[in-house]
Amino acid sequence: MVRAAAVLFASMAVVETGFGFQSPGSTIAGSPLQPSGGFATAHFTSHQDTSTNHVGWLAPAASAVIPGTGQLLNNQDRGLVYLAAEVLLLNRYFSSRSTGNRERDRFRELAFTIARAPFAPTVRDTVFEYFEQVGMFVESGPFDADPGPGFSPPLDETTFNGQVWALARKTFFPDPDNPPDQESEEFLRALEFYRDRAVGPNFLWSWQDADSDRDLFRRSIRESDAAFRRATQQIGLVLVNHLLSTVDAFVSQRLSRRNRQADLTSWIWPSSVHGQGLSGGVTLTLSF
Repeated sequence: MVRAAAVLFASMAVVETGFGFQSPGSTIAGSPLQPSGGFATAHFTSHQDTSTNHVGWLAPAASAVIPGTGQLLNNQDRGLVYLAAEVLLLNRYFSSRSTGNRERDRFRELAFTIARAPFAPTVRDTVFEYFEQVGMFVESGPFDADPGPGFSPPLDETTFNGQVWALARKTFFPDPDNPPDQESEEFLRALEFYRDRAVGPNFLWSWQDADSDRDLFRRSIRESDAAFRRATQQIGLVLVNHLLSTVDAFVSQRLSRRNRQADLTSWIWPSSVHGQGLSGGVTLTLSF
């Protein structure tokens, strides 16, 4: 009789969350390969029992909906690993979403009540790219620097609007330092470029004399962005967990129909990544 071992869970460690599935070891030809970093906190062993297998499609379908349920329907307690992963990943997803929303509300409130307040804004929110620029520049600069009936973009390149007009000049003027006639095609195209990209009167800002508020604003943007990225990663891992549990249930059903003996071992132990979360795995040993 030949014994072969296969690991069903591939390594999926996630640094940001400290949680992941890893393949810590298996028994091949009687020689145990011990996992590095971590120790077993729960150990479940189950043998494939053909008398308890449900209809071929039922267990995979159940696992696709709720990971681990297909295994539990067939009295395979490794389903607890999939269920534990689902609970932990969803908990981290909702926690990250909550953090992202809280920090997003904070930086929007700071922009509206501090940086934009001197300009009496009437529109509260806009696209995220706008808030990124609010954090990068101390001032937006005026949209129109001409106090009269004419229109004149600002020349101060330390401001956002001044940077936009400088880019327009470099793009369309033959000589950025010597503007052409205001009725020329080059000038009109540069003016159109500026109007499409500059910040209008209702979204002007200034962080003058508000350095601490600006620092808090920028930190809130970074934390919000990082939290939403973590939430996206958790959703990706949730989908992978569903897929692995479904494939596991399907393979188990196929093995049972061919009357092959299978020994399956599941484990959970503390993750070695930042010392947070759990890691788990499933080892499948077949006898031919």
